[in-house]
Amino acid sequence: MTAPIDIDRLAHILREAAIAEIMPRFRNLSEADIRQKTSATDLVTEADEAAERWIARECRSLAPDALFLGEESVAADPALLDRLDDAELAIVVDPVDGTANFAAGLPLFAVMAAVVLRGETVGGIIYDPVGDDVMIAEKGAGAIQRTRSGETRRLTTAAALPLAETIGCISTSYFPPNDKAALLPRLAGVKITGNYRCAGHEYRLLASGGSHFSVYSKLMPWDHLAGCLLVAEAGGHVGKPDGSPYTPRDKEGVVIAACDASVWTAARDGLLPR
Repeated sequence: MTAPIDIDRLAHILREAAIAEIMPRFRNLSEADIRQKTSATDLVTEADEAAERWIARECRSLAPDALFLGEESVAADPALLDRLDDAELAIVVDPVDGTANFAAGLPLFAVMAAVVLRGETVGGIIYDPVGDDVMIAEKGAGAIQRTRSGETRRLTTAAALPLAETIGCISTSYFPPNDKAALLPRLAGVKITGNYRCAGHEYRLLASGGSHFSVYSKLMPWDHLAGCLLVAEAGGHVGKPDGSPYTPRDKEGVVIAACDASVWTAARDGLLPR
């Protein structure tokens, strides 16, 4: 299955928005350009909002009948999120994933989009504005990375290793306190763990063979739909702890993405509280 819209054109739209609205503001934000949403670690900047407006405008031309669901539009109107469940076709966008990094001047942020057809993710894009390259996946067609020069390579996840030898990314911020307290000591059983504060780059690392698993506990669709498809199409394994698939309708709970099913199982059994 390929995406029902031009996925390359959508990737180009993300790049255009980054060039026009994101990169000119990188390390050029004033205090007034950065605002808190729900907490001091949940930020929005002028770049997020301007880039989302750009992408939304262009998506109306690309797919006029599609529901456009952006992180910032949902922040302004939370009821929009419920429309994703019944949408025939939707484009889900995170205009700046890793906003806290962006606001701090750290060059580790991404622009992400997913295409959802009748409740299934069929297209995913993660664009790196700093490196000016993009990773693209279409359901059943594999995953690729395209460089700024136009060269492409097929993405493949890493070979499986025992959990004690793996590299993993795990975001503990949104686990319930008791689960977080139980999980943290278990990270000693992993060779290297990290948290980029940018799911987009963590998924890129996993899909391209640079890590072995990622674990997340806040399932906003703009954060995970594109990355989970990217990992799956690169040969990895994705699912919720009970073994069921992760879908656009999942907005709570935990999702694990891994280089293969054996590492996925090891990460679940070795790290998550029961």
